[in-house]
Amino acid sequence: MAFASTFGQSYFIGIFSPNIEAAFGLSHTEWGSVYMVGTLLSAALLTYTGSWADRLNLRLYALLVCSALTAACLAAAFANSALLLIFAIFLLRQTGQGLATHTAVTGMVKVFQENRGKAVAIASLGFPTGHALAPVIAVAAIAAFGWRETYVGCAIFIGLMILPAVAFLLRSTDGELPEGAVAVSGKDGAKPVEATLFQAVRGATFYLLLPGFLATAFFDTALGFHLLSISKLKGWSPEWVTAGYIAHAAASVIFSIWAGSWVDRYGAVRLLPYSMVPYVMGLLVLGFVDHAAGAWVYLALFGVGFGIKSTLIPVALSDLYGTKHVGAIRSFTATLSVFSTALGPPVLGWALDIAAPIATMTWIAVGYFVLSGVMMGFIRR
Repeated sequence: MAFASTFGQSYFIGIFSPNIEAAFGLSHTEWGSVYMVGTLLSAALLTYTGSWADRLNLRLYALLVCSALTAACLAAAFANSALLLIFAIFLLRQTGQGLATHTAVTGMVKVFQENRGKAVAIASLGFPTGHALAPVIAVAAIAAFGWRETYVGCAIFIGLMILPAVAFLLRSTDGELPEGAVAVSGKDGAKPVEATLFQAVRGATFYLLLPGFLATAFFDTALGFHLLSISKLKGWSPEWVTAGYIAHAAASVIFSIWAGSWVDRYGAVRLLPYSMVPYVMGLLVLGFVDHAAGAWVYLALFGVGFGIKSTLIPVALSDLYGTKHVGAIRSFTATLSVFSTALGPPVLGWALDIAAPIATMTWIAVGYFVLSGVMMGFIRR
């Protein structure tokens, strides 16, 4: 399911950006706005659809998500107007980036009571695998067959490979989850709780977490979406940049596993502030290094941050709020993150259209990440 989320992730959709802009006659800002509207529609529904993970059989839920993701890829392939393009983006973001990711990590958090960090880390290996393989394959497929045909191929892959694999892997337990699950929070001194979504959003802790969640969502999405446009300004070839996702994936794998081990040892909440550091370093490289190697270094550093974040955030939420309602809580935070991802592409697209100085954009992003890390540092207090 983590791997399947690739088809709705911004970095994957961004690979199609030049072709979609040319096919529909869109500017960077207009295409970013189409993406924003579709993503906002997805975010509006995600809290509701994500909460089904607390009520439905896990196997049934996962199969429904896979089926809908197949339909989303077909919708993208056959969209012939801006309105249908918005609908396709809505489906891709809802089923891929939203629900496939949600199913992968929420399922692991609910099922595994001990070694939860390692469990989430292992499931999260699907994310960097997608980062490593999908962009390179997509660029080659688009060049050989066309962007619409490539999306048809994505739908066929999900229908013939991902969906049967999910059905097979969940066959023994039929996806049933343990009852009465409680949080394992001793590392951070917190008492096991079972908070509802309403209780979570009433506490100050949630709002100390939120800026950090939104920081990674906004900037990672915006940069991934417009990375080929930025690389053009720096004189980096598309093939070189997309190949750099291998470095992103390798770093994600290494640091996801590392984070899983350290989360189980020290607690996710204690480690949260440090998860901002790789993003700050990556932004500085992207903003101020013009050598072609900078593309790979930037992607590797963002891969470090992605690997750490993909393990820390689900476990931190279960440590702070318990597991009984974690599907609803995580889907609500995902909704807010999706709203943030919706704003990223048009904002950066507008900045690129007006030729805003890269240094200025870099320092704004760095300042926000630093502030987010400081706020996370107050959670334990």
